[in-house]
Amino acid sequence: MSRSYADLPLHYGQVPPWLYQRMSKLGVAIVEAIVLEYGRGAVLQRLSDPFWFQALGCVLGMDWHSSGITTSVMGALKRSVNERSKELGIYICGGKGRYSRETPAELIKIALQTGLDGDMLVRSSKLSAKVDNTAIQDGYQLYLHSFILSKDGDWTVIQQGMNDANGMARRYHWHSPTLTSFVEEPHTFIYGTNHGKILNITDKTADITRSSVLQLTKENPERLLPEIKKLAMPSHHDVQAKDIDLKRLGSILAVAYEKENLDMESLLLLEGLGPRTLQSLVLVSEVIHGTPSRFEDPARFSFAHGGKDGHPFPVPTKVYDEAIKTLDTAIQRAKLGNTDKNEAIKNLSNAAKMLEKDFQPNDNFNQLIAKERKDSWKYGGRTVFGKAKPPSSKTNDTQLKLF
Repeated sequence: MSRSYADLPLHYGQVPPWLYQRMSKLGVAIVEAIVLEYGRGAVLQRLSDPFWFQALGCVLGMDWHSSGITTSVMGALKRSVNERSKELGIYICGGKGRYSRETPAELIKIALQTGLDGDMLVRSSKLSAKVDNTAIQDGYQLYLHSFILSKDGDWTVIQQGMNDANGMARRYHWHSPTLTSFVEEPHTFIYGTNHGKILNITDKTADITRSSVLQLTKENPERLLPEIKKLAMPSHHDVQAKDIDLKRLGSILAVAYEKENLDMESLLLLEGLGPRTLQSLVLVSEVIHGTPSRFEDPARFSFAHGGKDGHPFPVPTKVYDEAIKTLDTAIQRAKLGNTDKNEAIKNLSNAAKMLEKDFQPNDNFNQLIAKERKDSWKYGGRTVFGKAKPPSSKTNDTQLKLF
């Protein structure tokens, strides 16, 4: 199984209601779009991928690199997805702190409604938590346990631990279809940076160690946790050019502002949407339809709806609302058999992907962020510190040429 390691800086503070409500609406719309197009299993598979999960958090307006993405995204999804669980066939249990301890009771209740094996689900929940808290002693104490379940019986677990000593968090991902053993390499990913030797008795090379567990208290760990994929989230709060694939970002802007590679039918179906909303929808489209390799630079997805702390720019609430409305309309039309608008949204990410092949970005990244911040008030920009205001002095509108 593949694994990745990256640290998430601990980030405290509350998500304001104006953002949390939008996160819930857009989050469930994205989940529903994936279910309609690819099935319930695809939702669980994506949630088990930490790169995709980080990109989702950025699209929803969370701070691109922080630990708060995990708690806030799972909280927003639990609220909105569970309201429609019977329709979507997806249930979210657990959460942060005391909510994690409610997972067994929630799973038993769902099992009674769906006919699934509740005892086995509870056992899976408890074992996954036990493994990440005890079998892998890496200095991170679990404080969040989310168990996502489909009515087909498949599940994904997302857990997060805290390390007070280094001020970092680590996220662990599980996916039941890839699970062959709870005690030998059970994770799809462990999301954290390797800081040296740790105790990991789930490593496939630790079978002898597992059979002699009492000796572990007397011996040093013999193996390092293997690193196959690595994503280290930096400590800096601002989004910098080095955090993003500028070629991919530039192709997205070209589709949004120049309508590059968009067919006439898609343009007509999305008529009336301004370029700033198209920019957001290209990134939303990629979260729904993109392949795993598209999420290696999750910070890029913060260019959909900014971040609550103003990085890379304030959350454009008017754009956010228009994106939610457009996606919701496409989903409702698709449910009635009219998939044209859904296909038009899908074509946004396809167009960016095609354009990217030969795209050569210019070095205007900082200008792009400056322009987004300067224009933020036009789009209803907000942060936890308040609403964006018009610039105090008139400035020239420079034409950005990232494309």
